[in-house]
Amino acid sequence: MDSVGALKFLLFQVLWLWNFLPSCQGEKQWHEKSYPFIRNASSFSSPSISTTTSNNEYDYIIVGGGTAGCPLAATLSQKFNVLMLERGGVPFTNPNVSYLENFHITLADVSPTSASQFFVSSDGVYNSRARVLGGGSSINAGFYTRADPRFIKKVGWDINLVNQSYPWIENQIVHRPKFSAYQRAVRDSLLDSGVSPFNGFTYDHLYGTKVGGTIFDKYGRRHTAAELLASGNHEKLTVLVYATVQKIVFDTKGKKPKAVGVIFQDENGKQHEAVLANDRHSEVIMSSGAIGTPQLLMLSGIGPKEELQKLNIPVILDNHFVGKGMVDNPMNTMFVPSERPVHQSLIETVGITKMGVYIEASSGFSQSNDSIHCHHGIVSAEIGQLSTIPPKQRSPEAIKEFIKNKKDLPIEAFKGGFILSKVANPWSVGELKLVNTNVKDNPSVAFNYFSHPYDLERCVKGIRLAIKVVQSKHFTNYTLSGRKTAEELLNLTVKANVNFIPKHAKDTKSLKQFCKDTVITIWHYHGGCRVGKVVNHDYMVLGVDRLRVVDGSTFDESPGTNPQATVMMMGRYMGLKILRDRLGKLAGI
Repeated sequence: MDSVGALKFLLFQVLWLWNFLPSCQGEKQWHEKSYPFIRNASSFSSPSISTTTSNNEYDYIIVGGGTAGCPLAATLSQKFNVLMLERGGVPFTNPNVSYLENFHITLADVSPTSASQFFVSSDGVYNSRARVLGGGSSINAGFYTRADPRFIKKVGWDINLVNQSYPWIENQIVHRPKFSAYQRAVRDSLLDSGVSPFNGFTYDHLYGTKVGGTIFDKYGRRHTAAELLASGNHEKLTVLVYATVQKIVFDTKGKKPKAVGVIFQDENGKQHEAVLANDRHSEVIMSSGAIGTPQLLMLSGIGPKEELQKLNIPVILDNHFVGKGMVDNPMNTMFVPSERPVHQSLIETVGITKMGVYIEASSGFSQSNDSIHCHHGIVSAEIGQLSTIPPKQRSPEAIKEFIKNKKDLPIEAFKGGFILSKVANPWSVGELKLVNTNVKDNPSVAFNYFSHPYDLERCVKGIRLAIKVVQSKHFTNYTLSGRKTAEELLNLTVKANVNFIPKHAKDTKSLKQFCKDTVITIWHYHGGCRVGKVVNHDYMVLGVDRLRVVDGSTFDESPGTNPQATVMMMGRYMGLKILRDRLGKLAGI
């Protein structure tokens, strides 16, 4: 036990030093036996687009080695030459990525080499986007659950192919959680609060309470979408890391612009050109996520004409829908104090309600004395990303004041965990805009949380349900903290808030204000390249040839409680569909 304590203390010392030491993304050890096709971008031999030979051409160039891109690349490489370009490094030897106990450290790391690139929406909510092979699956909370069947029907996917694609993911990287005592208390409290029936352990999206899958194994090691690349054809697959794609290259001499390749920058700042084979079936496929894909389309000249011209970007196609329809599922947390030692757990149990909210939980990421008093940067693992400072007031000065106040809080205030209330399928919609032409910089993103009153109504219902869960005898028996009033629970959650504390927990107006003031993200943002607006139902970009989008930017809602399972499945699904559409029976898979 002493060695475990020493290890945890060392890890939190590392966390404290993150501002001074660059994070490791596994530059030297890449598990080369399993992934011999992964190389640094600087190793690429780059011909000119006009003089390239067939030896340097690719049937598919995938921009983004993330949650969708990895299974897509592995699948397409079974029959065709595939180049996948990832702007970040590899996850395999990065302890902040690989281990559950370090989950919060990556999110707190805002250094330029972090696997997580933070951004702040114009709403004032702090957020993160992945910058590592494996994408969101390398930095998320690991929960694995399939989409609501209604979602599958709505997007028009072939259910038989869907049911082939999910198990392909699950058999390789998904595990059954250890199911901690804290999560067991969550399960029993949800059932006690009326979120029934109990559906046991299942990947399926079912109303009631369930235990889902996880990409963390029983030892707490993360298994990301990057591991799915091992299933690809190593002779036909090339993956370049630290390859930052700057724009898509088009041939504009025909009736419609045609994608012919991409220009990317390697880790040394040198530019390269990657070129598609001269075949009408060859494609550039964007898999850079809901932030990266619309951003790169606009940087490449596809987007609102007026905005592109302001930045002197040559217009390839005027489409004012690019970057529109951005949505993020608002989340609010409730702190659960505990007198009993709480072990670390991420999301394992979920309550799927019929009133449009999901209830989840996490615990145990705040037990180190060093962690209590350390500077986490812009986020705090203990109280949910500065959730107690209202969005519009999350200024550098407010953060400094928060850190000062945090040091004065007793350690007991941080023991326990959180109940998370997430609004399903929000009706509030925002947009993404370029601020400059540097692809490495974040664009401006507005999600307009709670701008639609229906979202706010559901948030209030979720907070009331969360209060019932925390007040349940199953929770109080577990935490040994006694039953607290609703007002006490809300006040605990807003302990560090300097401007608002709800006075009456049963008053709808106060709970609405609580929702607005403590809104944070659970990183399930989507949209920006919606079907029928930017892409067709096969995800081909409208108005141009040989350009497709396969990622969550095409969604108009987040699939189920947590999207990663369906985004990975989408990569496999679209890979199979592309092969079958192109080869017919010859696809053989």
